[in-house]
Amino acid sequence: MRTAVLLLLALALAAVPGSLLPQRGVAFDPGAVTRFIGDNPTLGPWLDRLGFFEVYSSPWFAAIYLLLMVSMTGCVLPRAARLWQSVRAEPPRAPSNLARLDDHRRATVTAEPAEVLHAAAAHLRARRFRVVVDENSVRAEKGYLREVGNLVFHLSLLVLLFGVAIGSLFGFEGRAIVVEGASFTNTRLQYDEFTPGPLTDAEALTPFSLTLDDFTAEFEMSGPQRGSARDFQADVTVLRTPGGVPQDVTVEVNHPLQVEGTKVFLTGHGYAPVVSITDGRGETVFTGPVVFVPFDGNLSSEGVIKVPDAQPTQLGFEGFFLPTASVDPGLGPRSLYPDLVDPQLLLTAYTGNLGLADGAPQSVFRLDKDDLTQVMNGDQPFARALRPGESMVLPGGQGTLTFESVSRFANFQIAHDPGKEIALTAAIALLLGLTVSLAVRRRRIWLRVAHAPGGGAPTVDIATYALTRRGAVPDELSSVLAALPGAEPDPTDVSMHDRED
Repeated sequence: MRTAVLLLLALALAAVPGSLLPQRGVAFDPGAVTRFIGDNPTLGPWLDRLGFFEVYSSPWFAAIYLLLMVSMTGCVLPRAARLWQSVRAEPPRAPSNLARLDDHRRATVTAEPAEVLHAAAAHLRARRFRVVVDENSVRAEKGYLREVGNLVFHLSLLVLLFGVAIGSLFGFEGRAIVVEGASFTNTRLQYDEFTPGPLTDAEALTPFSLTLDDFTAEFEMSGPQRGSARDFQADVTVLRTPGGVPQDVTVEVNHPLQVEGTKVFLTGHGYAPVVSITDGRGETVFTGPVVFVPFDGNLSSEGVIKVPDAQPTQLGFEGFFLPTASVDPGLGPRSLYPDLVDPQLLLTAYTGNLGLADGAPQSVFRLDKDDLTQVMNGDQPFARALRPGESMVLPGGQGTLTFESVSRFANFQIAHDPGKEIALTAAIALLLGLTVSLAVRRRRIWLRVAHAPGGGAPTVDIATYALTRRGAVPDELSSVLAALPGAEPDPTDVSMHDRED
């Protein structure tokens, strides 16, 4: 047990970097690790080599967890066997000198010893004691449920660890951004970010699809909480099985969509400006919404537009989308309110090679400017601020971008944890077992009948012994003595006089 406690402490300490440092695969902020390494060029790469950006899947964290499971198994199973034996065991025989126990009483009785033993056994059985009657004594024990609680607690702790392990090994977590009117199908290629467990079968995900029909958001209009989200919800059409009947479902915060164990959580939202682009030939080469990622509470967003099909040269745009635009000379472009009060799209343009044909992976939210040239307007970079319906015409007839309208997008976190039911059941059983083990008092009672010297009335010695720190139940021995026929307190019982004082 000492080893298990030390390993549990080590596991808690090992999890601290996972809370303090950004982690890869976290759905709500997939670019956090890249930004951290960029901001810390000396420390960041070393932390990356040591696995501090993937703490929960790192070899050293897995080693601690596996050692803890082995230690807990070696601790709990023998302990469970001993507890099970204790539950089934008979009350032990009485000590030779009951008067040495802390809670002891002595009385004389006028009835025959057999009648006294029978009365004592009947009373204790009525109080749900386990009773064994010997030749001249009664031994009884109660509170075995405490050991059952202990047994449930220890086994549940082990099952809880296995449930968490199963979820980590066979589950997955992913992120998908869906624009109004667009659809998502639960296949790996549809995820913007996908983090499977080591044993997850990514080709056998739950087959369902959803279409984001509408996204609505409400914000505080005034007061100190102005701009804070009051409510937002996504109205989706779900196809739970291929060829099934579509269902209309509303997904809200803390009210996820659930399809056969896979849960779809609504974790964020933002805006996707709808643009159309023509190239230098006058051909329309792009039309549709482009996701811009929010970077503050007022949904000031940044993003890029890549047009690899443009001729005679590829086009790229980067800039900001502001729902309620304001351009401060010191702070730069910012949104003053998260709703669409005065939406503006601020863009600058680039021409050249976007680098999409060389096979290297690229972020859809960043431009690779190694082979790009910024479009200039004289000696100044070419940039425009557009409202819906307005266009920007690139110098030299290189193309035109029109800001058509604004759509919303929803950020969904999709997760499957096959061990959560096991872990939840184990956690409930663990709490119940712990409560029972703390609330129930296990104690023993011994009663012995002895004939007095010289043929006097028989003497009864009765004592109790508590197996918990809470001590014996008050007045329990008095109730037993009261049930004995003809019982009178022995005037020589010192312990009895001490209690009366």
